[in-house]
Formats: sequence, structure tokens, C-alpha cells
Amino acid sequence: MPIHSFRPLTPSGRFTSLNKVVGLISTKQPERSLTEAKHRTGGRNNNGRNTSRHRGGGHKQRYRIIDFKRSILDMPAKVQAIEYDPNRTAHLALLAYTNGEKRYILAPEGLQVGVSIVAANTATTNDFLVGNNFPLHLIPPSTKVHAVELIPGRGAQIARTAGSSVELIGIDGTQAQLKMPSGELRFVHANCRATIGLVGNGDHSKQSLGKAGRARWLGRRPHVRGVAMNPVDHPNGGGQGKSKGGGGRQQLVSPWGQLAKGFPTRRRSKLSNSVIIVHHNGRKPRGQK
Repeated sequence: MPIHSFRPLTPSGRFTSLNKVVGLISTKQPERSLTEAKHRTGGRNNNGRNTSRHRGGGHKQRYRIIDFKRSILDMPAKVQAIEYDPNRTAHLALLAYTNGEKRYILAPEGLQVGVSIVAANTATTNDFLVGNNFPLHLIPPSTKVHAVELIPGRGAQIARTAGSSVELIGIDGTQAQLKMPSGELRFVHANCRATIGLVGNGDHSKQSLGKAGRARWLGRRPHVRGVAMNPVDHPNGGGQGKSKGGGGRQQLVSPWGQLAKGFPTRRRSKLSNSVIIVHHNGRKPRGQK
């Protein structure tokens, strides 16, 4: 999936670099039975107040219903298409089961149209192929997996973005040790399900939109830096140019004063702290040696 640029025939084309996906069926309409209407909030809550800035506009989208649980077991499914999803960075694979049912899943890297995959609770040595789904206790150590459950039966919550994966370090009794994309080491239950391989479309982060209009198509409104504002509008604003009293030389904060860099936002009382072995910054949780 290489990144390709364009001839500089227009000012925006000079800086545009997009991801050209080989095998993506871009002209196919999504499976209508697997889509539903998507409500757009524009970043506003139920009181009409803007709680998530820089959102609004954009092209109309329909949400694709994705099978994160892989609940159809021991039944082969054939990959009918690899499709674009406007709601996420990863692409989708349309599966057709032998009983006639269709489901969407996240398309792993290397999955081809026409290949058969399966989700099961038993496995042999030759079953650990890209796209197959098993409980973690059946998967060999050092395997790259994605779409991992945090709680058995809840559905995939870990490693769902384009290019991401989790490494299965090993199984310790009823616990599986995972190395997260951030570098964090943590335990999850060994009965949690995971899909073999990496999430596809890994070059998504290398794209350059090239112009402001393409960001507006995606629903992203302009983002003004705090250092470019006046002091009345932002704590980092003001100053004649980039001065010591303002202009960004002080600590960078949000418009409401919360530190933007290096400030820990994770609660010390969070329940999942007990299953973390090593944090993403290399530190061990409080109380561990």
C-alpha cells in the first residue's frame, strides 16, 4: 500500500500524498444491511454546548456495523471485498459465511479477496493464518494479533486502528501477557479473543492531505494555536512576537489551564492499574518493585 504523490498541476496537488491501496474495491457500495444512519454532533453535547472543538461539517457518512465479537464459530467465511470505511483509519473486509450471513471485520494486513478465514475455539498448528480468530490461550507466544478483547465476550477493544498490533508475550495460568502498541505490558484474561495479524492500511499516517478543503471533507474545522491568540482568549496568547511572558515560552496549557505536555491524566485509583506490569514510559506501577 504505497504512498503516491501527484504532479504539481495545482497548488494543493504539489503537497498532496495519498495512500494508494492495492486491491481496494472503492467503487463498491457498502452492504446496505450492515449499515445504519450516523448522527453528527458537531462536537456538541446534549445541552448544545461545544465540548469537542474543531469538529463540524464534512461529507455525509453511514456507519458500518462491524463484528468485533466474531461470534460465528467453526464456520468458514469467504472474503468478498476489501472496502473503505469513512468512520475509521482501517479498511474493512466483507465476509460471506456458508450459511448466507454477511459480516464486516477489520481488514488485516495481507488479507486477500477470495481467501477463507474462520473463528474457532480449537486450533491446530496450521490454523494461525492472517484473519483467523482464536482465544489468546490457543495462540503461540510472540504472535502479532489485533482486535483483542479486554473482557471475554465484550468484543474487540485493543489494537483496532490502522497499522496497529499487539504482541502476545505468553500465558501465565488464566492470564495472557500482552505488549501494547504504546510499549505498555499488561495482563488480560486468557479467554479473550484476538485476530491473527496486523491491522491493514498501515501507511495511513504517512498521508498528506495537501489542502485545508480535504480536512473539511473529513469534518475537521480549523485549529488555531493558542500562542497565536490574544491573552483574553488563551493562557498562551499575547506578547510582542515570541516573548518570555507569552508566545509559547511558558508552559503550554489548554484554554482552561490544564497542562498539555507531561501531565499525567490517568487516575491512580483506576481499577485496571492492577493488571499493568510496565507503563508505556517504562515505569512500574506504584507499589511494585
